[in-house]
This record gives sequence, structure tokens and C-alpha cells, in this order.
Amino acid sequence: MPQLNPAPWFAILVFSWLVFLTVIPPKILKHTFTNEPTTFSTKKPNTEPWNWPWH
Repeated sequence: MPQLNPAPWFAILVFSWLVFLTVIPPKILKHTFTNEPTTFSTKKPNTEPWNWPWH
């Protein structure tokens, strides 16, 4: 039963994880976000009440 021989499959597993951990993270971290977070001001905005006729 060749499925029980771990030699080729373990090497494939280790090699694929090395590729994932060395190639993919720099590509993902190179992307920039379009909406950078901004700091909120502590001042509350001045709100006006709505004067709509409700009848």
C-alpha cells in the first residue's frame, strides 16, 4: 500500500509549506489599503433638529 509510505508525501508537505511561508506573505503584505484609518476628533458635530411636517 503506497499511501502508507510517508517519505514522498512528507517532503511534498514540507516543501509546499515552505513555499507558502516564504512567497505568499510578502506578496500579501505589499498591498496597501485604500482607506487609511483617520483619527476621530473629540468635538461632537453640531446637529440641527429636523422640522418636517408629520401630517
